[in-house]
Amino acid sequence: MKQHYRPDRLFDGKKFIEQPIVTVENGLIAKISFDQPEAEIVELAGLLAPGYIDVQVNGGGGVLFNNAPTLATLKTMVAAHAKFGTTAMLPTLITDDIKVMQQGADAIATAISQQMPGILGVHFEGPHLSVAKRGVHPKDQVRGISQAEWAVFARQDLGIKKVTIAPETVSPDEISRLTELGCIVSIGHSNGSYQQAIDAISAGVSGFTHLYNAMSPLSSREPGIVGAALTAQQSYCGIIVDLHHVHPEVARLAFKCKGVDKLALVTDAMALIGSEKTKFELFGEEIELKGDKLQIATGQLAGSHLSMQQAVQNCVNHLDLLLADSLNMASLTPANWLGIAENYGSLTVGKRADWVVLDKHLNVMQSCIAGHLHG
Repeated sequence: MKQHYRPDRLFDGKKFIEQPIVTVENGLIAKISFDQPEAEIVELAGLLAPGYIDVQVNGGGGVLFNNAPTLATLKTMVAAHAKFGTTAMLPTLITDDIKVMQQGADAIATAISQQMPGILGVHFEGPHLSVAKRGVHPKDQVRGISQAEWAVFARQDLGIKKVTIAPETVSPDEISRLTELGCIVSIGHSNGSYQQAIDAISAGVSGFTHLYNAMSPLSSREPGIVGAALTAQQSYCGIIVDLHHVHPEVARLAFKCKGVDKLALVTDAMALIGSEKTKFELFGEEIELKGDKLQIATGQLAGSHLSMQQAVQNCVNHLDLLLADSLNMASLTPANWLGIAENYGSLTVGKRADWVVLDKHLNVMQSCIAGHLHG
């Protein structure tokens, strides 16, 4: 069955087009033209843009994947983030017991086998990190890779597998093995040196998890993990543009160094996005929403209360970036990082009908996942 849509304007990933007619068939874009079809046209008031892809999302709708690694949690997360434009995601498990990793993997495998809309795979953010830069990751669960974790990473039923590691904890040989198993490997929560990061990139690391946060800083004599992230031209960087994790000027610096093609917006969102709750528990500790920040009792940040909608708005309104660049950092760049740009990340013929409809303030009025409307 064909469906025809006419937005006020369309951004296809490269250019803006005024009032085209977009034909969708079997969840894919079959045609973009100005030909008037005989069938009914659904008018879309606003800007039609590629759906947002979030490679780091811990929870939403009041639930956290670590706390309840189930299929029901995944459905709740997808529904909560679709309201804010996320049409594809990597649900993220932070450092935890191996049983939680196994349960989370089983839930992801079920979602993938059922072709659950919005679920691309899984992001294991840890547990193979640096104790010194662990953030809210539990110290007693930070560890090297055992056979039990290797068995999880070797699974071929998880869709896209992304693994965040610290290169001082995981050796280049282990990184190479991870890539051979089909994992996308990223550096994060690391107190390592510049050279350790470069060696890890040579072994197969393709990017950096939440640039600047929980990583050794750039200094005059030791570039650190941040220096490696900013200067390694081939590497991608995720960045949390909530104006709390990263100062706007430092975010602008990242954009100048990496460019739109290598800088991907991520939320690192916890449980409260898309819910009325103001508190949740993580590893026995209460996380509270104060304003638009998530904090533990000490005032330390604990993930974010950021949506992809807000991330895009912040790029345009606070970083003064072009709308096209901001939209691509939320869609095409993460699609390229994950190796799925053939089907995701832009709106051209043959690609999935994953899109958002935005008003003039860049609020999401509607999301579409594989041709099915949300909101």
